[in-house]
Amino acid sequence: MLVAEDFDQTHKTWDALLKKHVSGGLVNYKGFQQDSQTLNGYLDTLSKVSEADYSKFNAPGKLAFLINAYNAFTVRLILDHYPLKSITDIGSPFSSLNLARGTPWKKEFFQLLGKTRTLDWIEHEKLRKDFKEPRIHFAIVCASIGCPSLRSEAFIEKSLETQLQEAKVGFLQNPSKNSYDKTKNLLKLSQIFNWFQDDFTKKSTLIEFLQDGFKDKIRADALIEYNDYSWKLNEQK
Repeated sequence: MLVAEDFDQTHKTWDALLKKHVSGGLVNYKGFQQDSQTLNGYLDTLSKVSEADYSKFNAPGKLAFLINAYNAFTVRLILDHYPLKSITDIGSPFSSLNLARGTPWKKEFFQLLGKTRTLDWIEHEKLRKDFKEPRIHFAIVCASIGCPSLRSEAFIEKSLETQLQEAKVGFLQNPSKNSYDKTKNLLKLSQIFNWFQDDFTKKSTLIEFLQDGFKDKIRADALIEYNDYSWKLNEQK
C-alpha cells in the first residue's frame, strides 16, 4: 500500500500525458491508447492511496487528487469503449432527462480510497460535499464539447488556486459557452450554471460569481438564457 508521504503530489505522470495528448482543450484519444500502459500505471498509484493516507493530504492536495482522478478515470472510461461519438453512448440507452447524472457516471469501474467507485461519487459525494468549491465545475471534464476544456497540465497542490481561477475565467470567456450582451442585458450561459446553480450561489448571487469572467459589468437584473449542451466527444480531429 502506498503511504501518503510516497504519493507524488505533482502528478508528474498524468501531467506528462496531458501535455502530450491534450491541445486546445481537446484530447487525442488515439495517442492515449498508445500510452495506455503509462496511464494505467498512474491510475494504479491513485487506487493505492488509502482513505487514511488521503486524510493526511492538505485541502489543496485532496482537491488536486480528486480532480485529477476524475479526469484521468474519465479518459480511461472513454478508452475502454473507444471509438465512440459521445460518453453518453456508454451503458444503457441514454435518457435526455438525466443528462447531468446519466449512466456513464454511475458506472463502477475503478478503485479509489479503498472501494470500487463511480465518477458521480468523486463529483457529488467528495468534491461538492467536502469542499464547497464551485470552481471544481470548471476543472473536472466529462469528455464532452460542452464541458470545460481539459487542461494540458495536471492540477497540483501548490498551484491549485491559480489553476482553478484560470479554469473559471477561461470557461466564462469561451463565447461558445458563455456570453453577455450588455445592449440586450442578456446572459447566455452554459447549462452547468443551471444544473449546479446552488453551488454557485452559496456565497454570492450567480451574477456576482460570474463577474470576474466578463469584461463588461453585468447588471444585477440581467436576463439569463441557457445554451444547449453538446455531449459530442471532446476529441482532436
